[in-house]
Amino acid sequence: MTRKGCIWGWLIGIVALLVIFLVTIIAIESLLGQSLSFPTYGARVGLVRVVGVLSNPTQTIDDLETMASDPGIRAIVLRVDSPGGGAAASYEIYKKIVEVRDAGMPVVVSMGSVAASGGYYISCPADSILANPSTITGSIGVIMSFANIEELLGKIGLDYEVVKSGEFKDIGSWSRQMTEAERALLQGTIDDIYEQFIEIIALERVMSEEDIRALADGRILSGRQALDAGLVDAVGTLDDAIRMAGRMGEISGKPRVQEPVRRTRLTLLDFLAGSVSRLLEPDASSHGAQYLYRPAK
Repeated sequence: MTRKGCIWGWLIGIVALLVIFLVTIIAIESLLGQSLSFPTYGARVGLVRVVGVLSNPTQTIDDLETMASDPGIRAIVLRVDSPGGGAAASYEIYKKIVEVRDAGMPVVVSMGSVAASGGYYISCPADSILANPSTITGSIGVIMSFANIEELLGKIGLDYEVVKSGEFKDIGSWSRQMTEAERALLQGTIDDIYEQFIEIIALERVMSEEDIRALADGRILSGRQALDAGLVDAVGTLDDAIRMAGRMGEISGKPRVQEPVRRTRLTLLDFLAGSVSRLLEPDASSHGAQYLYRPAK
């Protein structure tokens, strides 16, 4: 083989190895559902999106852990576009954000169209909160809802009997009116969870509980109104939040942004497994206390 042919052979071999390496990385990322980061890639801002009703906090917690463990990520932007959801789910996300922040990772929240109730709850621990001027936020409060179809059952001649071990075991039953004792019990629980919400805001926003209670009657606020009330730190866009995070992370120039890589292609097995799990394990948050903004339909 000539010297020229030998050089070409080496070049082709190197290119082939690079292609194999890249394909392997992509395959591993697809299987893990997250990106593989390398310190040599440079300093970046991690972007974690929280979209929709908060019911299962696992994905958001995993995304935060992925970003926090990446040595190239210098700050995290949490893009919140959520009306809230389950009180427990909101709390778990909140605790993870506090953990990430207290470990030294700057966290900036960028509010989208809606960041209300639980959406605001998970925003509180950020180092800085930016809202769009027209963001719907606030809605500080707790709600539990129960259907009552007793009259409908009577019209169709369907009886519903319950055998229970105690007075409150079937509390919230849709087959009868709620008793005053049950209502008082539920109200006490709601009031306690509401107090927890107030305490979190007072702690994270360094506000008096009296000032918070004046706003915490379930009312919604625009981003600009929330700024005047001290619930957010500034009005701005997602790009503004990314630039702020970059400065907090001591990244010079326009920061590069990295989002968690998620597997989006579902196999038939994924679909069937998800369908079965939803049938066997309905969403518990829909039956519990919720930090949720629900506009009238």
